[in-house]
Amino acid sequence: MKMLNKVAAAAFGLAMLGGPAIAEFPERNIQIMYPWAPGATMAASQVIADAMGQKLGVNISVVSTPGAGGVKAFETALAAPADGYTLFDGYVAPLVLQPMQGNADWSYTDFTPLWSATSNAFAIAVRADEDRFADVTALLDHAAANPGDLRYSPGSAGALPHMVAAKVMQTTGAVAQLVPYPEIDNAVRDLRGGILDFIVINPGVYNINKDDVKILSVLSTLDRSSETYGGAPLIGAAGIDMGMSNLSPMGWDWWLVHKETPADVVATLQAAMGEVVNDPTVQKKLLDMGYVPTLFSPDQYQEIVGPVAKELQGGIDAISWEKEKLDAL
Repeated sequence: MKMLNKVAAAAFGLAMLGGPAIAEFPERNIQIMYPWAPGATMAASQVIADAMGQKLGVNISVVSTPGAGGVKAFETALAAPADGYTLFDGYVAPLVLQPMQGNADWSYTDFTPLWSATSNAFAIAVRADEDRFADVTALLDHAAANPGDLRYSPGSAGALPHMVAAKVMQTTGAVAQLVPYPEIDNAVRDLRGGILDFIVINPGVYNINKDDVKILSVLSTLDRSSETYGGAPLIGAAGIDMGMSNLSPMGWDWWLVHKETPADVVATLQAAMGEVVNDPTVQKKLLDMGYVPTLFSPDQYQEIVGPVAKELQGGIDAISWEKEKLDAL
């Protein structure tokens, strides 16, 4: 009987050695939950997803899940298992702004970072034939000396471009009449028509309308942001410190996973994404689309994302300052 037991044990061991190997991540396709309707930023995420999928040997699909200012996409991803097969396309609105405003019950610390993806800086633009203002200093000086004389639009009132513009104007004492639009594309039309004196534009809209506008200043501290506006100067070149740095004054996304995702899965995803965003070919594709690869590593997540909420609060406060100034005119 003892001999039979030994033979059975040996047979079991050989069967295990000859059996299938333990599966390694990823075994199947991955999806990343994108918080907006399909558009240019989704295409930028798909560039990264396609390259990353090639590294991992699977397909990575970017799934548009719009709703509630990005909250719906995060809730959908949070409901999925923490196994690395569902990623978060962590845009600033659902990751930072919505929790700040009490519309989401998470913090940026509730997720594990992969790599930062892209950013799109905003810029102050005037008509291509504008001859009153040689540079952004001249425009802001005029708006400070003549409060309410100029009319401008950042697109939607209260949104991120408005926060950034209001912060710049508060810093310089400039006051201009706010004219909100549902879409910044409509503001471009009225800029051309002379109804507006300047607008706060993004790279996608700039690329479509570059023959009709002139960029006075790019509202960013990241050097490569000027590349998406034909080499236009950054706001710092005018000696203006708007109190927002790195990712704070712009749109951006950082790819994330569930906090409980296994460490080996996280390491695999981080390694693949790191290779992709540092690939010059991928970077050129993104820059040609108007998006700057930000190249912040997982280890920099806390130091880069941590200050964003505080600096964006400065932008919210600047909008209140702007309203008080306009109400007093």
